[in-house]
Amino acid sequence: MLVGVLILDLYIPASNSLKDKRGILKRLKDRIRNKFNVSVSEIDDQDVWRRAQLAVAHVSNRGNLSNSILSQVVNFVEREHDVQILDYRLEFL
Repeated sequence: MLVGVLILDLYIPASNSLKDKRGILKRLKDRIRNKFNVSVSEIDDQDVWRRAQLAVAHVSNRGNLSNSILSQVVNFVEREHDVQILDYRLEFL
C-alpha cells in the first residue's frame, strides 16, 4: 500500500474575509473530492484571509497511479480562477 500526499500552498486574491476564504475553499475541496476520489483537508494558514495550505491524499497499491492522480489535481487547481498555486510538493509514504 502506498499513500501519496500533495501539499498545496495557495493564494486566494478574491478573499476579503475569512468567510470569503471558507466559501472558496469549500467549493474547491468539494470539486477535488468529487472529481478525483481523494481526501482533502486545510492544514495550515486557517486564520489568514488570502493564504491556505491544503493536503490531498490518495491511497493505492501502485505508486504511479497515485502520482498520476495527484498530478491531475495540481493541473485542475492551476485552472481554477479563484486560487493561485504558490508552491506544491508531492510525498509518498
